[in-house]
Amino acid sequence: MKVLVIPDVHLKPWMFEQAATLMKKGAADLALCLMDIADDWKQQYNLDLYEQSYDAAISFAEGFPDTLWCYGNHDICYEWNQRETGYSPIAARLVCEKLRKLREAVPNEKQVAFIHRIDNVLFMHGGLRDGYVRHYVPSEDYDDIDAVVRTINGFGYTELWHDLSPLWLRPQYNKYRMYKSDTLLQVVGHTPLKAIQRTGNVISCDVFSTDSDRKPVGTEEYLVLDTETWEYQTVKP
Repeated sequence: MKVLVIPDVHLKPWMFEQAATLMKKGAADLALCLMDIADDWKQQYNLDLYEQSYDAAISFAEGFPDTLWCYGNHDICYEWNQRETGYSPIAARLVCEKLRKLREAVPNEKQVAFIHRIDNVLFMHGGLRDGYVRHYVPSEDYDDIDAVVRTINGFGYTELWHDLSPLWLRPQYNKYRMYKSDTLLQVVGHTPLKAIQRTGNVISCDVFSTDSDRKPVGTEEYLVLDTETWEYQTVKP
């Protein structure tokens, strides 16, 4: 299956317009969003932009109902009442309400989760360490990938709100031993990069984030991945 990955959004509603254009052109069979729809530099009081961004996500979910969604730390922090960088106090109620509407917009609420598996590819915001699985998942389930995904998707603040969780991990900066790196590919966002890159069994694709002046850090390209062959390309509308 070919999957179009929409990486970290950070208040760029036009990303969903671009993704819709690519999907209508047949660029992929399925779209998947790594979220972080909320928050960007100096935009804490731009309530209209928060609303536009989540409304664009909801419209995309309605137009492409099979789309999968992976919570980012900048989304879930509002439901967990955590003050993430860029957190907007005045947008908190709005974000929670829009996340509820996003979950209602998809045919199955499980389409909005922390981790999704397609074939032997795991999609999530940060990345999944081998040590994390061994620590938090029952040992008898270690080799059952679907059981691992189900277990983690049932976790909450205690298990996920720390630097080494699948929500926060930055494998781009450290040589972690990743979960089943010999048999699984991981696709992640969270860490701004200049270009989409693969290192080991991890493809990182947060190339739409900006610096403190809101200038693009990366190439602003989308990843299209074949989940069977692991071949990928980068595309623009």
